[in-house]
Amino acid sequence: MKIGFVGLGKMGANMVERLLRGGHEIVAYDRSADNVDAIVEKGGIGSKSLAELIEKLPQRKIVWLMVPEGKPVEDSIADLTPLLKDGGIIIDGGNSNWRQTQERAKELESQGIDYLDCGTSGGVWGLENGYCLMSGGKASACKEVEPVFKTLAPPEGYLYCGPSGAGHFVKMVHNGIEYGMMQAYAEGFEIMEKSPFDLDILGISKVWQHGSVVRSWLLELVELAFADDPKLSEIKSYVQDSGEGRWTVQAAMDFDVPAPVITMSLLARFQSRQPDSFSMKVLAALRNQFGGHAIKRK
Repeated sequence: MKIGFVGLGKMGANMVERLLRGGHEIVAYDRSADNVDAIVEKGGIGSKSLAELIEKLPQRKIVWLMVPEGKPVEDSIADLTPLLKDGGIIIDGGNSNWRQTQERAKELESQGIDYLDCGTSGGVWGLENGYCLMSGGKASACKEVEPVFKTLAPPEGYLYCGPSGAGHFVKMVHNGIEYGMMQAYAEGFEIMEKSPFDLDILGISKVWQHGSVVRSWLLELVELAFADDPKLSEIKSYVQDSGEGRWTVQAAMDFDVPAPVITMSLLARFQSRQPDSFSMKVLAALRNQFGGHAIKRK
């Protein structure tokens, strides 16, 4: 297929390269001309604007967006809509909020444009391993772009999840689960690191990948991190969140689903951003007041 691709960051550029390897024609655009040039060198077709990108596509125009959620998505849609006056398909492969996706799809449908949401997992490893794809939107439009999904994903690695918003919703929950899994690994390794034993943390991360019930790809990534820096001495204890964890917790509350693990893993990330936590000071002061427990002072 010949499609347009907007957003050539680390993940987007790798996705384009995988599509090129699979025999697709890709017209690429990015705000960085260097990123576009890099794709051209790999066999893609470059464009200097969204208008030029659309001009280079066939009559049935399909554009994949791989840009950050929020304003970048809104701006891209606003710029593309008048260019797709004869209709077309826009695929949002980023981590947009599923409720916003439903609103966008309804608005674009009124203008003859099919808006598909495709949750995409695989990170920087997807070029070689493939991407897990969770799509939502009009079933016929998803079927139309299935050759693209099939190339990007490993065998059995893509799924039509349902109407508009379903793909982004499933990807949101996927990322919420990821929060909990990562937090469990982090806590377990800290318990071992603080133990009285001189434990081989790298060795443990390796052996757990063979026959253990906690083996996973995330554990493989833990091993790679320890191999680079066994004490993680070059990393600050600050953990960002990109939105999906918050949305998952909100959805759990909206649907009356108890989700303590995911919720606490999100809150733990907030705590990592407080080098001097006022709430911890309150706890220390209370312990001192009711029990005379010692306070560590600056």
